[in-house]
Amino acid sequence: MFMSRSTQLQPAASIDIPVFLSSVALLVSLCLPLALYPEEGRVLLGDAFIFLTQNFGIAYILAGIGSLVFLLVLAFGRHRNIVFARDESEPMFSTFSWSAMLFCGGIGTSVLFWGSIEWAHYYIAPPFGITPESATALPWATSYPIFHWGFIGWAFYCLPGIAMGYAYYVKGASTLRLSEACADVIKPALRRYVDPIIDLVFVVGLVGACSTGIGLAVPLIGTLVSDLLGLDRPALGFTLDLIVIGVITILFGASAWLGLEKGIKRLSNLNVWLAMLLVAIVLVAGPTLFILELGLETLGMLLQNFVRMSTWTDPQATSDFVESWTVFYWAWWLALGPFMGIFIAKISRGRTMRQIILGCLGFGTLGCTVFFVVLGNYAAYQELNNTVDVLGMIGAGKAPEAILAILHTLPNSSAVILLFTVVCVIFAATSYDSASYTLATTVTRNLPETQHPSRQHRIFWAVLLGLLPIVLIAMGGLRPLQSAVTLASVPLMFVMVLMCWSLWKNLAARPD
Repeated sequence: MFMSRSTQLQPAASIDIPVFLSSVALLVSLCLPLALYPEEGRVLLGDAFIFLTQNFGIAYILAGIGSLVFLLVLAFGRHRNIVFARDESEPMFSTFSWSAMLFCGGIGTSVLFWGSIEWAHYYIAPPFGITPESATALPWATSYPIFHWGFIGWAFYCLPGIAMGYAYYVKGASTLRLSEACADVIKPALRRYVDPIIDLVFVVGLVGACSTGIGLAVPLIGTLVSDLLGLDRPALGFTLDLIVIGVITILFGASAWLGLEKGIKRLSNLNVWLAMLLVAIVLVAGPTLFILELGLETLGMLLQNFVRMSTWTDPQATSDFVESWTVFYWAWWLALGPFMGIFIAKISRGRTMRQIILGCLGFGTLGCTVFFVVLGNYAAYQELNNTVDVLGMIGAGKAPEAILAILHTLPNSSAVILLFTVVCVIFAATSYDSASYTLATTVTRNLPETQHPSRQHRIFWAVLLGLLPIVLIAMGGLRPLQSAVTLASVPLMFVMVLMCWSLWKNLAARPD
């Protein structure tokens, strides 16, 4: 448990002014030109996305494989029982609360968005040269989303958590930062110059990746709210999106103010129960046998082809599937990795290295699999039975409308849509509450193990997190969102190498 409020507010922690001001200035300098010249910015981001994914996609593929293998070596190696704590303290949260915070903080509303319709993108344009919309394409279309949201993705989250947690709890670093996890491979004389750059790269990467998640969540929530309240969504347009961003910001700002115990923990626990209720309703009210049978076939396809999917680079360039999806997803997970790493380390005090690794990979993958199997297979059933033209709506760029139409096929659809909306909003709040917390942590000096960044500091980042998503939503479409997160992830790939090198160096020097 954390210490009392009076202890939390002790003056030991202070804002790192140079990193703070540099982060704010850089974010504003990135957002302002995009806001003033949206069309030119859209073209520039699109060109950058194509260049990076076509020329450096293999680096992301190798990074994904390497992260997963490295974690498994640690989980079953001789250092697996290292406890992440500076004393003999028990885990600070129960396993349920820990896994709930882990899942809600790392996934957000995106699991509801993509869980419902990602399969449709792959069914229209499947991998490996498979005929689109064929019987062969369907199990590939339903298995690839679970692959993209499974073990490799969660490895990108977990690895920074292990590296930063080790530096903070075991080595006794004074603060929980990405730069501290790289410290042992950077010459002491250079750290005063390199450390701020590493932490600045983390801040920009996190805001870029979070913007993608909010950019997907806001139009979906706006569409759901419009339906529930009988509003004219096209007439309200961007105004409604701004209102939704404002409401989400207020909610996760309030949660950030309350802190981990009273805010993030409670919201996460509540949302896990609500999400389980939502999934149960869809499973029971929908074509249960079809969902389970296709789900079993999907899992079999994934297990049989995991290595093939992990290593496929499409050297003959038969399509842009790898670049547009697998590379994009690895970039997204990579950009969010340091954020989740800090958050995972902070909530994992008292747990062993093995518990953290297997918990992240296991609970994270299991949670995503449930959403994709139930929501995705239910949506596929509506398409295959010509109840909802999911493919047509996706092709027309109306993904939120497709999800709404799918929900309308359920009994008592208004109640289900209300539940879906509430889960979406809380997922968004818990995810970006966690992000604002870690941003404040990164630019805080001398943060003791039992202390938090100041409330005002957390609120500031909660508000700033809404800035870039507004700009990207105004640009419209999926590509600006994909481009933003891919660009944000590039420098973090180099930081990831330094971090793994430093962790391995420290573990190799341990006598046990």
